[in-house]
Amino acid sequence: MALRNLAPNSSYWYTGEVCLKFPPKIVSPGLPALLLDKRRKSDFIDYSAPRLQLQTILFYVLTQATHMLLKNLGLPLFVSQILAGLILRIPNVGNYRYLFNRSDDSILVLGAVGGLGYLFFLFLSGVKMDVRLTFKSGKKAVYIGFLTVLVPLLACMITNKVFHPEDYFFNTNKFFLAVSYAGTSFPVIHNLLNELKILNSEIGRLGLSAALVGDMVTLVLTICSLWMKEHGEVGTKRVLQDVGWAILFLVVVVFVLRPGFKWMVKHIPETSQKKDICFYLVILAFMLSPPITKQFHLHAKFGPFILGLIVPDGPPLGSALVEKLDPIISGFLLPIFSTTCGIRVDPSSFKKISTFLINQSIGAVVTVVVKFGVSLALAMFCKMPMRDSLALAFVMISKGIVEIGYYSSMSNSMVISKPHYAFLIYMSTLIAIIVPILVKWLYDPSRKYLCFQKRTIMNSKPNQELRVLGCVHVPGNVNSIINLLNVCCPTRESSLALDVLHLVKLSGRATPLFIAHQKQELMTSDDSYSENVVIAFKQFERHNAKFVSLNVFTAVSPPNLMYEDICNLAIEHSTCFILLPFHRRWYIDGSIESEDQTIRSLNWNILETTPCSVGILVEGRRKVSFSTFRDPPSSQSYSSYNIAVIFMGIGTILAESDRALDDEMLSGIKGSMRYLEEQVSDGPETSNFLRSIVEDYQLFIVGRRYKCEDPQTSGLELWCEFEEIGIIGDLLSSTDFIANYSVLIVQQQHQRNS
Repeated sequence: MALRNLAPNSSYWYTGEVCLKFPPKIVSPGLPALLLDKRRKSDFIDYSAPRLQLQTILFYVLTQATHMLLKNLGLPLFVSQILAGLILRIPNVGNYRYLFNRSDDSILVLGAVGGLGYLFFLFLSGVKMDVRLTFKSGKKAVYIGFLTVLVPLLACMITNKVFHPEDYFFNTNKFFLAVSYAGTSFPVIHNLLNELKILNSEIGRLGLSAALVGDMVTLVLTICSLWMKEHGEVGTKRVLQDVGWAILFLVVVVFVLRPGFKWMVKHIPETSQKKDICFYLVILAFMLSPPITKQFHLHAKFGPFILGLIVPDGPPLGSALVEKLDPIISGFLLPIFSTTCGIRVDPSSFKKISTFLINQSIGAVVTVVVKFGVSLALAMFCKMPMRDSLALAFVMISKGIVEIGYYSSMSNSMVISKPHYAFLIYMSTLIAIIVPILVKWLYDPSRKYLCFQKRTIMNSKPNQELRVLGCVHVPGNVNSIINLLNVCCPTRESSLALDVLHLVKLSGRATPLFIAHQKQELMTSDDSYSENVVIAFKQFERHNAKFVSLNVFTAVSPPNLMYEDICNLAIEHSTCFILLPFHRRWYIDGSIESEDQTIRSLNWNILETTPCSVGILVEGRRKVSFSTFRDPPSSQSYSSYNIAVIFMGIGTILAESDRALDDEMLSGIKGSMRYLEEQVSDGPETSNFLRSIVEDYQLFIVGRRYKCEDPQTSGLELWCEFEEIGIIGDLLSSTDFIANYSVLIVQQQHQRNS
């Protein structure tokens, strides 16, 4: 069949012929059939389905092998995917001609599958983004977001004007390219910060907010550049029509579809089978969005992204979409797209380098340099440290899958030539390699946890309020913390400053949230993450009037980064003691009620990075209640409870100075409470003694010891299941000790010098 097309940058038509075979070969009859039937001249690879499977396997193996070599440098998986494609373009590597160049549709099939993955990626990126946060970003983020797009764009246009003084300043094609160079991508910056595990850090939050603003600016400029480009081809009247259609599209999206999604989420129960219907309706809308968007005279790729923006982020709908789609998109379809973009790079195309390509390459480099300089200057103007300012500047110039997809689309539309496309892919890959390494070297968020002050209960001044931070994951943690705090018996002379942090898993959205409930700083008006937590602790505060001051916060963040929120809040409020729930809960009969390994990992991170003392509370099998809420001060009533503090003394083989320190610590205790001393020689004797007293107490307080050469615990370390609560804590929490008590394991603050 003959095809006619318009040559780029000319008014001449060219004619070409494409030969197609019918019927198309998709599913092979099987390798044995092809080998046994000599009349079949077709090769196994001629069929598109098995060829796609082999290509996918090759992509996966090569990508994983490359990533194994590069992951220690902190490079994201995306870099390995692009490099895998570039490696496959090397002659005699991976049988390129045999596997990829057998027929004209080989790369087309890969492009179609990868393109579907890219559209899904744009859709999920929109789902995770909360556009309302754009209007609630601080001035610092707004300035950085706007200026890091507009100033580099202007610099690129000036550079183009210098090299081409005969062109108009706002040359349509060059303005379109300049927007692609200067733009900011929120999904790329989010993925970078997430890979570096600094999403919750100060730079992470500022970078995300600035990227959100910059992405919206880039989206508007991209649409405007397309209209400008179209204006030069079809005239003003057609552009005005397109603008009208675009406005109508936005009106339908904002005032019809978004309210419809909100109504659907509000009126369909979580457990209802209709919830699946909602999911399938959204997927159907996604599949229809590209052709419908084209009917409104917008680029087809804007449809999935805009549709994602209007889907309510977070639970239940946004979370369900991300949880169900993200594994197959990020793990299967999107890697095919990234690697295919690398395969399309033709190194031999650089033999035909033109002056236009050189000038555009210089413009792209100038844009990146100016973008870095603007980011650095704004960060320093905001009085950020030099290393932090440099790290933020590198974050803002990062390139990734969005830019790669943008350049691929321009190459398909013949807006850029093959050498130009190859240069942009190489430049983006180089930036994607350099940025993570430099950011990781420049910025270490754990530096601020280096605390030179002693923040422990022991070092708290007499008659000074005790500053405690309690962490809540599930409703059961609320009563446990309140019961334990009642043991403290706060009074006017020994008051309690309590910060409660409700930790919620970030799901269905990209931006972490930190909500201060006492200031009503709710980042989203539709969500109520911690209403019951706030009510319960407010009741505790009322029952301890004038003795307890309360602040309640909610942190919505990835589980592996929740320790950032905890440590930041502890530093900000000069906390002396962090109270964490244990990751396992039991029924009365000793069987496991629930177990969450993400909570265990969080506890480990806190123990290793904490700026103060830490306690892990292991609840009793019968959910011990040490006391009921106290009545108002006019008619106080107390419940009685027994608490045991296990103190492991120094053995005779150790230094006398340590024994003297033990005696000094115990001197103030022996006369004020019941003191029981037991001589033990090894771990089994310690276990037998503890077993004999567990029925007499409702709470045990022990220190955290692990891998210590102590005669009292010798032999017990072999049976220790949970290292984070120490040998004695693990022993008292084991199923061998079933009684009505809870255990509080305390680790004193570690003093670190650097």
